[in-house]
Amino acid sequence: MNVVPLPAPALARLARTSPDPAGLTFLGSALHTRRLLLLKALLVRVHRHRAAVEPGALGRFERSWELVERVDRHRPAVVREVLDYPTTGAWLAGALAEPLGPGFDRLLARLDSIAATAALRGGGPLDVTVETPDGLLSLPGVGRLPVAAPRVRISAGERIVRFHPDGARHAAPAVLTFSGVRHGLLTGHGPGWRQVHPLPGGAACLDDLDPYRAGAGGGSVGTAADHADTDHAAWSARWRAAQDLLRRTDPGRAAEIARAVRVVVPLVPRGPRHRGATLSAAPGAVLTSLPAGAHGMAETLVHELHHSKLATLHELVPLYGHGRDTVHRVGWRPDPRPIAGVLHGAYAHLALADLWRRAATADEVPKSWRSRAGQQFDDIHDQVGDALEILLESDELTAEGREFAAQMRQHHASLGATPLAAG
Repeated sequence: MNVVPLPAPALARLARTSPDPAGLTFLGSALHTRRLLLLKALLVRVHRHRAAVEPGALGRFERSWELVERVDRHRPAVVREVLDYPTTGAWLAGALAEPLGPGFDRLLARLDSIAATAALRGGGPLDVTVETPDGLLSLPGVGRLPVAAPRVRISAGERIVRFHPDGARHAAPAVLTFSGVRHGLLTGHGPGWRQVHPLPGGAACLDDLDPYRAGAGGGSVGTAADHADTDHAAWSARWRAAQDLLRRTDPGRAAEIARAVRVVVPLVPRGPRHRGATLSAAPGAVLTSLPAGAHGMAETLVHELHHSKLATLHELVPLYGHGRDTVHRVGWRPDPRPIAGVLHGAYAHLALADLWRRAATADEVPKSWRSRAGQQFDDIHDQVGDALEILLESDELTAEGREFAAQMRQHHASLGATPLAAG
């Protein structure tokens, strides 16, 4: 699959943080192409080092690969959704970086669950056995079931999916049903089953189940909250309120969030400060502790989505080089940042400045947020301007990166030094 080169006007709209359906479509195609390339790279690595891969793991990987290809011939849209699910990218990044050995073999087993999920969502009869590391069957974007066995057989008819843990005399009492065969929707029922929680008003979900939701090894982005510790009603209410606030502030940006954010991953709070993050390998996922109020959720979604957009764009059109040790001071962080960090921070904060500018002058939003947004705009505007000067004076950006930064500066100037007085 080939991606059409990004037209200059589309690059300019992305640089200006403008909600742009055509730009999102382009980035989605780029993401899918990269996902396929990374999958192929994993296949090549497995075949090149097949003598170092445990024979059972190798056989299961090849059977799962064949299953994905078979489903793709009949239901390519379903396969694309499963492959483009953010945690699939996090798993792929981990598998490609993992040294050969037992850890690598263990990561290969994830393709079992990915292939089974695609086949189940594609409909039709199915009878496959998948590995269940740690005694958990995890179906990306669907849910999780404890099985207390190293593998489980999955059998599916036209309407019902049953699970048969290895060594058990009977099927597990939990089942999946096809709640929307046309769109490959699955709903679980029964003891032990935990469903990925849908967020209201769109296709996004709250995923506190997937083992790769915070990356292949967890770590720097924070600790992902578990299902048992997540207040799903509170998250749904915060999401709904943020969407309503965004629609009243900037309908285009609200539509962009609804389309581009596929997954919200709850993080365990670390101290009193809110935490938000993205994974460059998992665009479309927003990792965050529960923000304070609707405005906090709205700001987090806008901020983190722009990190995702920039990460996807950079993979397609490199905006900066690598390998330099130069670091720079920016106003929003105490630690010096490499040029990639300056660009990412300036881009995400430029999007927030745009949002705060609109909020400060919108009669439809609560007066408390109008006032707060005006202050936040004042605080960040000059900081973004200083960061843009760093970017435009740097020799670490590519030609496309310099054009991108120049378009960012034009949008930054168009916002003005201070917002109009709120009504």
